[in-house]
Amino acid sequence: MFNTEFLITSLIVVLIPGTGVIYTVSTGLFLGWRASIAAACGCTAGIIPHLSASILGLSTILHMSAVAFQAVKYAGAAYLLYLAWLMWRDTGALKFNSPFHKNGLRQIATRGFLINILNPKLSIFFLAFLPLFVSPNTSSPLFDMFILSVVFMAMTLIIFILYGISANGVRRHVVNSPKIIIWLQRSFAATFAALGIKLAMTGQ
Repeated sequence: MFNTEFLITSLIVVLIPGTGVIYTVSTGLFLGWRASIAAACGCTAGIIPHLSASILGLSTILHMSAVAFQAVKYAGAAYLLYLAWLMWRDTGALKFNSPFHKNGLRQIATRGFLINILNPKLSIFFLAFLPLFVSPNTSSPLFDMFILSVVFMAMTLIIFILYGISANGVRRHVVNSPKIIIWLQRSFAATFAALGIKLAMTGQ
């Protein structure tokens, strides 16, 4: 079950920059390593419903129901556009050294959770992805899919934390340059907006 193909494929999937990676990197860059870990945890937790849906076969229903798929898709697109607007509006206003209370970290994690849970493509992806690595001779395919899901989530969490900490490591190079800060924030805002539009325009 834990063959080289599964581990390599999972690693490639996790490493590919997506909304979760971009959110974690931007959080680590602007808000520090603690915030980036909260973002990574939130994004990873946002995978749980999709993996559960894949294991239980609920993503098949989502795939066949155009109304349900469109509803989740547009909700996700709207949320990404909302994040883009927040980041663009707050350009230059972030405080690099401001301490985070538990509520602040919880809010960051919640945003990461919503980013992933509102992407209906993930359920369909995992429905097609996980069964590829389940042996046809296994006596408990659901259990095998569950174990594969846990491994995939663990890899996601570790890679996202590394992304966030790496981004936090370059903060000192931009903290004293307001122009760079503004440029980066607007770039991330534009990226979130582009991803939101792309999600809204993609078909089922």
